[in-house]
Amino acid sequence: MKILVQGKVQGIVLKSNDPINFLGTVDKKTGIISDESHDLFEKSIKDCILVFPSGVGSSVGAYTIYSIKSNNAAPLAMICTKADLTVATGCALVNIPLVIISDEEFSSFQSGQKISLDTKLSNPITFLE
Repeated sequence: MKILVQGKVQGIVLKSNDPINFLGTVDKKTGIISDESHDLFEKSIKDCILVFPSGVGSSVGAYTIYSIKSNNAAPLAMICTKADLTVATGCALVNIPLVIISDEEFSSFQSGQKISLDTKLSNPITFLE
């Protein structure tokens, strides 16, 4: 586990098995996934702990994360298996906690689980339910 952006939050997991293109997939005002071929189609990433493999797309995606946060439609935290520049920059820019996990750890997450994330602890992720 690698911590890229510090933070402490508690929330409900929203997990995707698909990478996320923040520029082309996420509505900047609502946080709703608009890509029909995405496994989170019509779901909102607002106020959840977003667990996904990685981001894809151009560096403009970092600005999209900034816009989502500015519109109060951002996730509380992001957990992914691969740190791409877009997601890392976007999260750092707007102070969304970002943790990188292994594929094995990724498989233990399910949508709807309640977790606590505290990057200052030796074991940052705690499953609450």
